[in-house]
Amino acid sequence: MRPEAGLCFAASFAPALLDPARGTPEVVTGPHGKGASRRYDVYRNNVTVSLIDALAAVYPAVQRITGAEFFRAMARFHVRSNPPTSPLLFEYGHSFPQFIEAYEHAQTMPWLADVARIERAWLDGYHARDAAPLSAASLSSIAPERLAEIVLTPHPAMRIVRSPFAALTIFAANRDEAPSARIDASIAEDALITRPDFEVAVRHLPPGGAVFACCLASGQPLGEAAGAALEAAADFDIATNIAGLIAAGAFTSHALGDAR
Repeated sequence: MRPEAGLCFAASFAPALLDPARGTPEVVTGPHGKGASRRYDVYRNNVTVSLIDALAAVYPAVQRITGAEFFRAMARFHVRSNPPTSPLLFEYGHSFPQFIEAYEHAQTMPWLADVARIERAWLDGYHARDAAPLSAASLSSIAPERLAEIVLTPHPAMRIVRSPFAALTIFAANRDEAPSARIDASIAEDALITRPDFEVAVRHLPPGGAVFACCLASGQPLGEAAGAALEAAADFDIATNIAGLIAAGAFTSHALGDAR
């Protein structure tokens, strides 16, 4: 089969895979040119089930919260409206948190989408490129009067998820089968996801910490990032937070602002 013929076949074969309302494509035939609707339906079902299974593997806490039946029904709707764009199954489902946020039957769990965002950040951090984390000792050579000018390079695995709900606590309580205590979901939480070595770590950021970390990750100098954090939280402790981010492996290198 010529390459262009293969592309034409794929263009005709694929669109109906995730849409059960569409009939079997005309290009799909069995032996001797007979129809193959039943075979195509089996293949279509296998594709859908594989994508639902991929979502369940990425979002185990979400599935535990909702239950498998609810999760798979929700995931099926997502699969039909969001076909994969990569052959790698672990990359599928980046838009699932946004889908959950708008999903009618999940509106009683307004924090569920943010739990999903943390789970997605966990997986993306796990697969991020390796890089040696910045050490606290490497900052000791910077003159104190120039510390405000420091610009930090974020680690490839660094992710920050902000939520008006206790999404981090809910995430942590539902990543395994252990029983969990009652959680006040109304308390806002910010999560830092890092992977300085081989283990992904998810940490709670204090008030102002997410603003500080986001500013630093976007390339703002330390002084500007600290100012933004103090506006967000008057009791923000700069030294404690920068030490915590360095210890978490959130950055890989530093430079003075005029050296960027």
